[in-house]
Amino acid sequence: MYSLFIKTRVKPGCAERFLTAIKVNAAASVATEPGCLVFDVSQDRVDPEVIYLYEIYRDDEAYEAHTRTAHFRDSRPLVEPLIA
Repeated sequence: MYSLFIKTRVKPGCAERFLTAIKVNAAASVATEPGCLVFDVSQDRVDPEVIYLYEIYRDDEAYEAHTRTAHFRDSRPLVEPLIA
């Protein structure tokens, strides 16, 4: 198993755009990647600019394969500018 728990802060006013883009990546990952077992996205209830990503992959190779998918690559230019 290869797991990630990522806590990220987005720029003020950017949470909804970030969530929309990352949820597309998450849904496509779980639906189309046999090695992606879990990809959950949640927003902090107290601080809405804090976003948590929880990902589980079958192994390191499955994660590496994830980073080469079109949905992963397409999400990067959408989410990276929004991160604080």
